[in-house]
Amino acid sequence: GLRGEAVPEMMQPARLGKIGALEVRLAQTKSDVKRAQKLRYKVFYKNGSAIADAATMLAQRDKDAFDKICDHLLVVDHAAKPTMSGKQPVVGTYRLLRQDVAEKHGGFYTNDEFDISGLMQRQAGLKFLELGRSCVLPPYRTKRTVELLWHGVWSYVRRHNLDVMIGCASFEGTDPDRLALPLSFLHHFAAAPEGWRASAHPSRRVEMNRIAKENIDTKAALRMLPPLIKGYLRVGAFVGDGAVIDHQFGTTDVLVVMPVSAISGRYLDHFGADATRHAA
Repeated sequence: GLRGEAVPEMMQPARLGKIGALEVRLAQTKSDVKRAQKLRYKVFYKNGSAIADAATMLAQRDKDAFDKICDHLLVVDHAAKPTMSGKQPVVGTYRLLRQDVAEKHGGFYTNDEFDISGLMQRQAGLKFLELGRSCVLPPYRTKRTVELLWHGVWSYVRRHNLDVMIGCASFEGTDPDRLALPLSFLHHFAAAPEGWRASAHPSRRVEMNRIAKENIDTKAALRMLPPLIKGYLRVGAFVGDGAVIDHQFGTTDVLVVMPVSAISGRYLDHFGADATRHAA
């Protein structure tokens, strides 16, 4: 174990699903978590625009204090060449933080950028799950890998009877003027209804409403949306009010809110209400 800092799921079955040679499962050991952190470093820092400090560069891992209290979804390719450690490579990951765990350790990561306190008070009877640090190696950015990650998330949601998924989703770049079209599209066409709304902290808030609704080319806007955000919208997610610039990661972040009750019926049918479609 990790002396009281063990991954909460550590004693439960790890494998959640499989498609061909790809398997989605939960991290079970400290070594598993390190493998997820190495993948995140490769995607965010080596291939992406994140700026590493000396400690991050030395470790070659993307890590923070939240990693010790979160669960980590891993997509493993069993057909690929083993790594130097002799293990099959981790090609995709997602970080999961349940509300009951977050409340024991100072709250959600999301709260650093968005004020979600009002949202959680209005929905006090529901159980929240934070999604974060999603990344997939470029060669694996296919429908199959993304579907398997989503299957893992949905299996986790069903296992813990969770009601709402939240998290920060990112656009590459820190110039909101260059992102005026997709940000304005989200503001006008995907805004959360009042009961589900939360706003960026005033000190960090960047206006998303940069182009009038009638002047938006929706097809062009959709083409500019990152695949992850597009996927969230297809499932039935809403977007919060205001964006936030994350200079460390070189991104512009929006808040995604996804009540399980709002998830499109065709996606529930696709994965199975009890997450049985790709069950291992």
